[in-house]
Amino acid sequence: MDLGIKGKVAVVAAASKGLGKEVAISLAREGANLVICARGEEELKKTEGEIRDRFKVKILSFVCDVTKREDVEKFKDFVIDEFKTVHMLFTNAGGPPPGGFFDFEPEDYLKAINLNLMSAIYLTYAFIPYMKEQRYGRIVASTSITVKQPIKNLILSNVSRTGVVSFIKSLSNEVAPYNITANCVAPGYTMTDRVRKLMEDKAKRENISVDEALKTITKDIPMGRIGDPSEFADVVTFLLSERASYITGATIQIDGGYYRGLM
Repeated sequence: MDLGIKGKVAVVAAASKGLGKEVAISLAREGANLVICARGEEELKKTEGEIRDRFKVKILSFVCDVTKREDVEKFKDFVIDEFKTVHMLFTNAGGPPPGGFFDFEPEDYLKAINLNLMSAIYLTYAFIPYMKEQRYGRIVASTSITVKQPIKNLILSNVSRTGVVSFIKSLSNEVAPYNITANCVAPGYTMTDRVRKLMEDKAKRENISVDEALKTITKDIPMGRIGDPSEFADVVTFLLSERASYITGATIQIDGGYYRGLM
């Protein structure tokens, strides 16, 4: 299937590693031009070079803290100076630390909301005027399965990521007349550095091995395994493509069946 994104411009946030990097790779494989950002310059430049060498697409990188609006505005200016427009936006940021109610203070929730919700809002406000002007755009926001099924010991993620879904759903209704779609993806347990850290935290907390911690998770996943980042990335790439033109306002879980609800 031709996804219709060859030569189009994609912005991918938090793309130096993890799920953001996999999304950038998947888009590059389909021929998209890329502008990626992250906070760490060394890893970001390494990812930029790797993708350029593998796929021969035009890719640029920009050091940016997406929790700071001034950084996002500078990032936007860089993208527009180079490409004049943007067609696809993947909003993404790291996850807040694990823990329960008694592990945090109210100020910690503000930090989590700034990380997960406000970063998505800043990025969307920065780039959507160009999508509106050209009457075409695709926005996908990364959240977590916690927006559909809160997970024990992830209270900050449970709280902060649900706002992203509300924002994207509200946005989707307003921008649909401009041929802009806006969706969320909700990954379950996917083998990234963050999930490894969560498993290490769980192992330490429960005095078990990391392998045992993984087994306690996979027993609740009908597919019996942790997801591969490429499986997540390929769904995002489809939602960012021309072929996903009638999907908007949706939150799609990518979780091997972990979520037990109907909708």
